[in-house]
Amino acid sequence: MKDLKNILEECSINDIYFSNSGVSILYKIPIYQRNYAWGREEIYTLIKDVHDSLEKSVYYIGTLVTYKRDENIFEVIDGQQRLTTIYIILKALGIETIANYLTYSARKVSAMTIEKMPKFGEEKDKGIVDGFNYAKEAIKDIVGEKKADIDAFKDFFLNKVHIIHYRVPKDVDLNHYFEVMNSRGEQLEKHEIVKAKLSELLIGNNDAMEKFSRIWEACSDMNFYIQQKLPEMRTVFGKTMEDFVIKSFDEFPSSNEDLFSSLSMKTISELLDSSIKTIDKDDEVDKNDNFQPIIDFPNFLLIVLKITRLLSETDFNPLSFTLDDKELIKEFEKVKLTPKFVKDFAYNLLLARYFLDNYVIHHANGEDRAIENPWKLQYYYKKGNKAAYLKDLYDGNKTQQNEVIQLLSMFEVAFTSKQRKNYLFYCLYHLFEDWDLNNWDLNNYVDFLRKLADKYFFDVYLDASKLNETNQPKPNSFDETILNCNKLNVELAGVNRDFNSVYPVGSCNIPLYVFNYTDYKLWKKYAEELRGNKEKKGSRNRREFFSALGCSDFELEPFKNFYFSRTRKSLEHYYPQAKAGDNMPINLQDINCFGNFAMIGSDANSSGSNWNPIDKKNRYLDTKSNQASIASLKFRIMLQICQDNYDAGIKNDTLKRPFGLEWNVDDMTRHQKKMLEIIMNL
Repeated sequence: MKDLKNILEECSINDIYFSNSGVSILYKIPIYQRNYAWGREEIYTLIKDVHDSLEKSVYYIGTLVTYKRDENIFEVIDGQQRLTTIYIILKALGIETIANYLTYSARKVSAMTIEKMPKFGEEKDKGIVDGFNYAKEAIKDIVGEKKADIDAFKDFFLNKVHIIHYRVPKDVDLNHYFEVMNSRGEQLEKHEIVKAKLSELLIGNNDAMEKFSRIWEACSDMNFYIQQKLPEMRTVFGKTMEDFVIKSFDEFPSSNEDLFSSLSMKTISELLDSSIKTIDKDDEVDKNDNFQPIIDFPNFLLIVLKITRLLSETDFNPLSFTLDDKELIKEFEKVKLTPKFVKDFAYNLLLARYFLDNYVIHHANGEDRAIENPWKLQYYYKKGNKAAYLKDLYDGNKTQQNEVIQLLSMFEVAFTSKQRKNYLFYCLYHLFEDWDLNNWDLNNYVDFLRKLADKYFFDVYLDASKLNETNQPKPNSFDETILNCNKLNVELAGVNRDFNSVYPVGSCNIPLYVFNYTDYKLWKKYAEELRGNKEKKGSRNRREFFSALGCSDFELEPFKNFYFSRTRKSLEHYYPQAKAGDNMPINLQDINCFGNFAMIGSDANSSGSNWNPIDKKNRYLDTKSNQASIASLKFRIMLQICQDNYDAGIKNDTLKRPFGLEWNVDDMTRHQKKMLEIIMNL
C-alpha cells in the first residue's frame, strides 16, 4: 500500500504558492486542459464564501491533482481552474511576489498573461484578464477598501483556505490513470447522490423509478425549455406544448422503452462501479434554442424541496432551511423520505421547471449591449407539426410584458448568486399557490411582483431591525417578513418608514437593492406618465415629468432603452471620494449620501471613479459611452443636472463655482429629495 502522507496532503494557499524549501515550484498546466473559464459569478461566489467563513477555523476549496514531471515541475492533472483562480486572487489582493509559479504548456499568450499580471500587454488571454478584473471588483464589493479588512481577508485566504493536494505517484502509468478517470467519471456530485438516495425509495416499482428518472434527467439540464427535453409530450404540456395539464406524478406517462437498466436507475454503489454512458449527439436538441439559466440545478433542487415541504408538512419551519447548495445533502437528510414524498417532489420538480422556463426571465446568450435588452420572458409554443417558437408571456400587452421583465431582472441583478435566491423561491411559490387554488391569472403575477418589490424595499431595507451593522439583511429577514404561517404575504406592514433614519448623510452602507429599486421606480414613472401624445417634447406631461426628476429634458431614449444590465455591480460617488476631506471644499461626511451615489457599469467605474463631476459628465454623455450613461437612470439624471449647471453659467463663468464643484452638496441634497419623493410614493 502507498504511503498516503507522501502523496496526499492538506495544504494552505501559503503552502501551495509560497512554501518552496528554497527552490521555486512550477505548476504547469498541460495543453490538453481547457482554457481558463471561470467567470464573474464563480469568482464572486468563491470570494464571498471565503469572506463569509472568516470566523471559521478553515475553509476547504477542493482538490488539486498533480504529477511530478521534474524535481520542481508539477503537471496539473485536475484542479487547474481552481489553482488559476487562487493565483489571480493573490494578484488582485496586491501580492506582487509569489514564490512559486504558474504557467501554461504550449499556450504562449496565456503564459505571458499570467506572468505579467497585474500588468498586461497588447497580446493577452481575455479570460484571465477578465478573471483578474472580476476578482478586484469582488474584493472591493465584498471585502471593502479598508486596509484592516483587506489584511484580515488576505491573512485568512493565505493561511486558512485549504486545498487537498494529491500527488500522483511517480510509478503510476498516467495513460492508465486517465483511462480510469474517463471511464469512471468524476466523483459523484451532491445532486447525483441525492438522486440515488431518492431513487432507492422506489425500488420494486419499476414504472415509478422510470418516471422519476426521466423527470430528473429532463429537469437537470437548465439550458433548455423543459418542453424541449420532453418533446411531443402533449399529455403533460397540452396540444400546443404551452400548458401543464397533469395533476400528479402518477399522471406522468410511462415510457414504452425499458430504461430500468440504465445508469440513472442505479444505486450509489452501482453508480461508483459503473462506466459512464455516452450521449448520442442525435438526441441533442437544437443548440440555437438554448439560453443562460439564472440558477443552477443543485440550487434549484433546494427551492423545489422548500416548496414541497411547505406544501406537505404542517410543522415545517422554513427559517431552519437554507437555500445554499453546500447544504444540499443535509437538507434532504432532514426529510422523512417516503415513496410518496419522492413522487410529490418529482412532480413539483417538473412543475417548477415549467414555471421557471415559461414564466421567469432568461438571459439571452451573449454580452449585455446598449439598446438591446438581453432579458427575455417567453413561453414555449408549438401548434401541430409546425416548428416550435417562443411567444411573449404577456402577448398583446407590451406594457405588462416590459414591467414584468424589469421587475424580475431588477431582482436578478440585485441577487446575482445562484445560492440563496430568495426572490426566485417567492416567485415560484406564488405560482404554485395560484395553481393550487385554480386562481391562475397573469394579472395576479404582475401584481405579486410589484408588491414583492415594494415589500423588499419598505419592510426589509427600510426596517433597521431587519438589517445588520452594514445594512445588509440579517439571516432569515426575508422569510420572517414575507412568509406568514408558511403562506406568502406581500402586503406592506403599514408602518411609516423613514429613509433618512436608516441611511443618514455620512452612511456609505446603502445596499444595492435600494438603487435597483430606485431605477425601477424611475422607469415605471416614465412608463405610466409618458405614452402617446403625452411624450411629445414640450408637452405639459413631459415638462412635469422632467421637473419631478429635478433636471432638464434629456430625451426619452435612456428610459426606452433602459434595462438592468448584469454589469451594474458598482456604486459610484458622483463627487469623487478622492477629492473630498476635511481640508477640501466638500468633506467625506457629505459625499456619503444617497444623493451622491449611483449604480454604474463596473467597467466604467474602474476607469473614471476619481474624475471631477464635469469630466464624468463629458465622458459618460458621449454617445460612445452610451452604455455607461444608461446603466442607471439615477446616474443619467445626475449627469444631466451637472450639464444643466454647466449650461446655466459655469461655461461662461457667470455661475460662480470653482472647478470641480459643478456638482456640489446642494445638488446632492436636492437630488436626494427628488429621488425620495419618487421611491417613497406608493
